[in-house]
Amino acid sequence: MTRRIEVVGAVIMQADRVLCTQRGAGSLAGRWEFPGGKVEPGESPEDALAREIREELGCTVKVGAKVVTTEHEYDFGVVSLTTFYCAVVNEEPTISEHTACVWLPPSELQTLNWAPADVPAVHQIQADFA
Repeated sequence: MTRRIEVVGAVIMQADRVLCTQRGAGSLAGRWEFPGGKVEPGESPEDALAREIREELGCTVKVGAKVVTTEHEYDFGVVSLTTFYCAVVNEEPTISEHTACVWLPPSELQTLNWAPADVPAVHQIQADFA
């Protein structure tokens, strides 16, 4: 049976730009993604996302509207990724688990080499801000 992994991603918006983070070593190293992580048992996706962003970026976000839910089959399992628009409440995001981050306008998101599960969210964000 294929392992199913429920994950959430934050589309953090600030001044009409989106925070994009680059994966470090390990699975999909060097690919770009929306920061986030796994949903723990008993957690809502929104609570999981707020927790993951505190852990990964050291800031608090207000989780807003859902962008999209996508599924992608990787060699390690099927990832179900739900992305949400978010706004920083306090502190500037600081990367600790990623190798790089950039703020890009939605029209430039396709210039990065995204992890496959994040690509549908990139397209939806571009459509939302076209």
